[in-house]
Amino acid sequence: MPVYEIDGKVPVIGKGTWVAPSAEIIGDVSIGRDCYIGFGAVIRGDFGSISIGDETLVEENVVIHAGERTEIGSRVIIGHMAMIHDAVIQNSSLIGMQSMICDGAVIGEGSIIAEQTLVRKNQKLPAGKIFAGSPAAPVKNAEPHHKEMLAFGTKVYLDLIKKYHKSFKKI
Repeated sequence: MPVYEIDGKVPVIGKGTWVAPSAEIIGDVSIGRDCYIGFGAVIRGDFGSISIGDETLVEENVVIHAGERTEIGSRVIIGHMAMIHDAVIQNSSLIGMQSMICDGAVIGEGSIIAEQTLVRKNQKLPAGKIFAGSPAAPVKNAEPHHKEMLAFGTKVYLDLIKKYHKSFKKI
């Protein structure tokens, strides 16, 4: 597994979590149970700490770093090529592909960040809304069908995690 210690800080990875062989997990990082850490993802806790809750999905080529502290809740989906730095992302949120979440930003529970959205330094986004643009601005409320879509996406990846544990092998 691509896990590295630095300055005596060793990543802790929860039971059932699957980490792609090309991902990098470094230093003061705690990842909950049954998470997916995709190919090319970099989770770098060398300057600060990073915590990731249970059943969170970190898709391909995501970069997560902490100058001080990054906190990501449970059942969060982080889309391909997103970047998160010193931010808080609360439970059951979606971070769209190629989005950037900057220092001090807070994403409220159940929020959806559209693809390629920029959440600026210290920007606080309330729970249960959909945001898009640069900088992020509210578009509308997250409705029950959005929550169902996120729950379905999480289930698909939880099933994929089981498949990877069972049958993924280098040939």
